[in-house]
Amino acid sequence: MAVDEQLPKGYTPHIGQTRQYWRDIILGVNDGLVSIFLLVVGVVSGGFDRGEILLTAVAGAIAGAISMAAGEYLATKSQDEVFDAELALEKSHIRQFRALEITQLRGFFHEMGVEESDLEGVMAAFEHNDTALLNAMAALEFGVVDSERRSPFRAMFASGLLFLAGSLPSILPFVLLSSIGAALAIATALSLVGLFTVGAVKAYVAKTSRVKSGLENLIVAGVGGLVAWGIGRAFGATVV
Repeated sequence: MAVDEQLPKGYTPHIGQTRQYWRDIILGVNDGLVSIFLLVVGVVSGGFDRGEILLTAVAGAIAGAISMAAGEYLATKSQDEVFDAELALEKSHIRQFRALEITQLRGFFHEMGVEESDLEGVMAAFEHNDTALLNAMAALEFGVVDSERRSPFRAMFASGLLFLAGSLPSILPFVLLSSIGAALAIATALSLVGLFTVGAVKAYVAKTSRVKSGLENLIVAGVGGLVAWGIGRAFGATVV
């Protein structure tokens, strides 16, 4: 019988193995939507022609995707290396200072709300089990749980590819339409729909208000768009 079939009616399951990658998913697509939209708004208001707008947007999308992918890979790999070093040190502590580690673990459980009268029973499971003690200390002292650790490669591809996906609503209208005004209007509409959708999806996963989260995303992008338009107009008037 499948695990889901064993769940009682009304039980809401957790997100599961994708949980640790939702940061990359939301950040990647949202950053692509916002940054390329603001870039396009800025260069349109600056007086660029259609070819220049496309070149700027595509170059920005490619550069942004590579930057996001490289940044996520290096950050995730560095975090993993720090965790591995901490776990290696923790193994050494358990071998050489077991009594101190047991005392620390007891303190963690006490801070979590385990009653003093129950601590002896809880600690008995870790007294002579190095693996259980290491896993418990890793989770409670460093926040390291194997199932929550992120693959650097998955984080890299998720961030980079989703950044590119987020950039498409601002690029495709200028590919398909010759009118800059019409292309900008459609790019704006598509980007706003995308931003609201990303906010709503994030809220769905986080079980908060989808409308509120979607509107927050729209407001941030809207304010940024006005700023980008103003800067583009000012720069264009100065240079051109």
